[in-house]
Amino acid sequence: MKEKKVPMRMCVVTHEKFPKRELIRVVSFNGEISVDETGKKNGKGCYLKKDISVIEEAKKKKILNRVFSCEIDEKIYDEIIKLIN
Repeated sequence: MKEKKVPMRMCVVTHEKFPKRELIRVVSFNGEISVDETGKKNGKGCYLKKDISVIEEAKKKKILNRVFSCEIDEKIYDEIIKLIN
């Protein structure tokens, strides 16, 4: 039987590749930034490793601001941390 292909994605903070299910997707669609729990929302997306230290580093270095070329609200980071816990 043929093995199912596992989609790999890269974390924008650590630049490591992981299976898509092990990462959290953040999406920008029509200027609105949101956390994509399903991984299927429309828009430009980026992936973050499900690790609080990685999320804190992204917040400190403002990595999501650079990825989406806009100011990211602190609520987005808080929502990601809630999903991890």
